[in-house]
Amino acid sequence: MYSNHDREAPVPPTETYFAAVDLGASSGRVMVGTVAPGTLELHEVHRFPNHPVRIGGTLHWDILALYQGVLDGLRAAAEAARAANTHLTSVGIDSWAVDYGLLGADGALLGNPVHYRDTRTDGAAEQVATVLPPEDLYAATGLQHLPFNTIYQLTAAQGSSALAAAHRILLIPDLISYWLTGEAGTELTNASTTQLIDPRTRDWSRPVAAVADTLGIDLSLFPPLRNPGDPAGELRQEILSATGLEGPVPVPVTAVGSHDTASAVVGVPATTPDFAYIATGTWSLAGLELDAPVLTEASRRANFTNELGVDGTVRYLRNIMGLWMLQECLRTWESEGSPQDLRTLLDEAARAAPLRSVVDAGAPEFIAPDRMPDRIAEACRRTGRPVPRTPAETTRCVLDSLALAHRRAIEDAQRLSGRTVRTVHIVGGGAHNALLCRLTADACGLPVVAGPAEAAALGNVLVQARTAGVVTGGLPELRALLHSTQPLRQYEPSGDQAAWSRAAALVEGGRAEGQEEEPCA
Repeated sequence: MYSNHDREAPVPPTETYFAAVDLGASSGRVMVGTVAPGTLELHEVHRFPNHPVRIGGTLHWDILALYQGVLDGLRAAAEAARAANTHLTSVGIDSWAVDYGLLGADGALLGNPVHYRDTRTDGAAEQVATVLPPEDLYAATGLQHLPFNTIYQLTAAQGSSALAAAHRILLIPDLISYWLTGEAGTELTNASTTQLIDPRTRDWSRPVAAVADTLGIDLSLFPPLRNPGDPAGELRQEILSATGLEGPVPVPVTAVGSHDTASAVVGVPATTPDFAYIATGTWSLAGLELDAPVLTEASRRANFTNELGVDGTVRYLRNIMGLWMLQECLRTWESEGSPQDLRTLLDEAARAAPLRSVVDAGAPEFIAPDRMPDRIAEACRRTGRPVPRTPAETTRCVLDSLALAHRRAIEDAQRLSGRTVRTVHIVGGGAHNALLCRLTADACGLPVVAGPAEAAALGNVLVQARTAGVVTGGLPELRALLHSTQPLRQYEPSGDQAAWSRAAALVEGGRAEGQEEEPCA
């Protein structure tokens, strides 16, 4: 298994400040990490919103506002470094997956990237299936069927003026990196989410390449692949001047696990290999870390994905709707003039009747924004379950349903991979949600270790630090540093396991006999 740390380690610098740019679907942040043997500290220096914009019926990312937020964050990182009488050793960038920007011949952006929740990909999967059937596509790429995978986005864009004029395609973190350095590359962990990569060869898929022309996809528009730990250029002079990072030495950008989940999995503080992880936030990404992909037909039908991780690993996981459902409920209640305090709501939900109402948190009906409480109620009504009557009951329904989805994903991952799980690690924003962590432990019947909440930024920093020679070793050594330095909380399973099994059977019964796992989001 390839490991970037097998390279000859450089001489460690005297000062070790690292900037992690971590872009999420609802907000972005720049974190400063200080790393040394036995030391790992992380401080947020700048956070900024990520507000999508709808123009002419198409939902876009406001990428220029995000880029300005990155520059503001790097300026804050420079100030933090100066205050500590040191300099910034390097910068790493991670973000969400699948979306991209198109550049013209002069390197100019040809329009704001389209949001993965936009409906332009409707019907694209069926179009791809006419030239590459789903079972063949899975055997070639190992990717979970999601309606907005990059292969479908590019197919849907076939014939558009922007794609016709494009000289380069850059995934979101690669686009930010290009603007900072002027050097283009395609980081592998994020590229593996496009459904264009072979997880065995860790290169572009030959079967996909063979039909790419028919789908209107030009793989040559992607710049060369990079691995986590590879150099990604140095901050350009105008960036140094704009951020106050000018100094006696250049500031490199280091390729990290640029898919935020790849960095988050590096940030799992596991002490043994028999663990499952759930990276929680807008999504729940639940699964295992493997040495090789699982490309069986049973895996495809269960809708598991084989995304690539750091140090030659495979992230074998299922996408689950995640806290998006609760976020949308909160937004709806606020828009209706009934804003809810989250802390109070979770306290009330903890006292609500358990497993009274549950829904399939993987159902495609929960993908779109707006009317989430109504859609949850409609799902309960349609399946003959009690309809939640209050925001607290709706919240309990969401969290019970997510815990059941976590249980099912972890059970299926073990069955399909032949691995055994003894501990579940919850990282990301959901680690702060004590009720969700407790319910997940109860549903899975396994201990849950919650934290760190900033796993993606920590994983980002650790890959940078190893590249700089500040720390050494593989993922076990990096995780040992996390385990010894980060606050963690453990939840032991309790409650009525039979009740969880009955609830799981109810949700399972809502799916048609023999039906393939539906894409969740």
